[in-house]
Formats: sequence, structure tokens, C-alpha cells
Amino acid sequence: VMSYMEENLDMRLGDVLNIMQNCIVKHTTYFGIHTTKSPMDMWVYKEIIFKQKPDIIIEIGTGQGGATLALAHTQDIINHGKIISIDIDLSRVSDITKNHSRISLIEGDACAIYQHVLDKITSYANWSCPTEQIMIIEDSSHLYENTLNILRTYCGLVKKGDYFIIEDTNAKYGISGRHRQSSWEAVETFSKDNNDFEIDRTKESFFITWNPKGYLRRK
Repeated sequence: VMSYMEENLDMRLGDVLNIMQNCIVKHTTYFGIHTTKSPMDMWVYKEIIFKQKPDIIIEIGTGQGGATLALAHTQDIINHGKIISIDIDLSRVSDITKNHSRISLIEGDACAIYQHVLDKITSYANWSCPTEQIMIIEDSSHLYENTLNILRTYCGLVKKGDYFIIEDTNAKYGISGRHRQSSWEAVETFSKDNNDFEIDRTKESFFITWNPKGYLRRK
């Protein structure tokens, strides 16, 4: 009996992406927690974390906390780092995520509580060097204005060689349920106005990514 994949090897890539999107949104889990994250991109995140060893990962958009926990488990393996995860509503976050020692949760609009985030980073100064290496993953509304505002507000925290990752820029390719004017256009606007970052397309290493042009590396 042939599998569904074997019967559809000539399927259009756009159709493949929508099938994968449906699976990610409805069925993908991490430690039993519903996790709307591309497994290919999560693997790339793990590679970046191992190589760069960021002291702090700022995750904007927690959801139920599955991806947050996956990032913390990677930090456990290398025995380094903490996570600050921000969401406007933390009521859905799983208990295992809430109770992980590397994870701090902050509720509110990411830009509105920026000073609170800075205070949290400062509170980690006792365990890290004064100039923390920070990796940022933006996974909130994916709307153009909000994404651009987050880029402009948080970009100064990223040090040379580290990454500011903008998720779900694949809306550009017509993924069902995605906004037409969204994070892709925000990255383009930000890149035109800011020469401190370069788009690192080598991180799109599995060809299929939910973050095309979304891996921004500080020069």
C-alpha cells in the first residue's frame, strides 16, 4: 500500500506547505503541549543555541508554552541560559513550562512592558556577564505594524553575531489563514531602515521554513 506522500510526489509546494501548516496548527505537540511551531525551524534554533550559547532568549508569544519548554530543554543540555517569554495572556501556559527553573514569564504587550523586560534582564546580572548575549524570537500577532514595532523596540538588545528571528514570514506565500500584510513586509521595511542586521538565509537550511527572510543576524 502506497503512503499519501508516495502518491503525491508531484504536488505543488504551496499545497505541501498548507498541509504542513494544518498539521502544525492542529496536531503538533512537545511534551504533550500543543505547539504551533515548525519542527524544521525548531531544529535550526537548537543549532543556533548550541553555537551562540545566548545568555538570554527573549520569546515574544508564549501560547501554551510548548516551544518555550523545548528551548529551555536545549539550554538544559548545554547547561547555560535563561528564557524570558512574553504574552498578552499567560492563562493557557502549561504547568511544566511555568515551573521550569530557566523560564520567566511576563504578561503584557511586548512593547508596552519593554522596561519591565530590561529590569528582568538586569536581575540576571549576578549569574551572567554584564553584556548578555541575547537571542530574540518574535512569534506574536504577525501583523505588520506590531512586528515592525517589536523589531524597532528590541533590536538594540541583540549583540554582534546574535539573532533576532521573526516567525511566520511565510504569509508572503499565501499560507491559509495568514495575513497578507504581515511579518514579511515588516522585515523588509526594517531591513531598509536598519543596516545593523543582515538576513541570514543559510538558516533556511531545510528549504522549507516558516521564517523565510526571518533570520536576522546582527553584523
